[in-house]
Amino acid sequence: MAEKINLTVNGVPRTVELEGWEKLLDILRENLDLTGAKRGCDDASCGACTVVLNGEAVQGCITSAAKCKDGNVITIEGLSSGVGKLHPIQQALVDAGAVQCGYCTPGIVMRLYALFNKKPDATDEEILDALEIHLCRCTGYEAIFEGAKLARAYLKKA
Repeated sequence: MAEKINLTVNGVPRTVELEGWEKLLDILRENLDLTGAKRGCDDASCGACTVVLNGEAVQGCITSAAKCKDGNVITIEGLSSGVGKLHPIQQALVDAGAVQCGYCTPGIVMRLYALFNKKPDATDEEILDALEIHLCRCTGYEAIFEGAKLARAYLKKA
């Protein structure tokens, strides 16, 4: 039996009809056409589907959509402040050369967004801990870490 849930996605109130088995990633991509969160592993081992739910970074591939009822979801699409404008975290990753194929990038950005919203002065160790779940086949991770540290600095200036 289908159930309707209300949630806010990127600041916009939405109502979604669920069959009960859907994951958050399913409703974002299939129901709401928000394809920034990527389907990678479907078992929470790659981080490509990371979004922010009620202030916490979560992996959409394992988060039950039903548990998002009345929740606040932010996706990579919700970070832009206008056409052609990047969020400081996105800009920092670009500036550090941490963006290559881009498949993992939205999840990494969202994980850093959640971290820096909670801890603007996150230590290098806290950044590394936050990024531990993310897999990237292109960058070798050093550029991602440098980009994260640069993002921390950019956000302090913003």
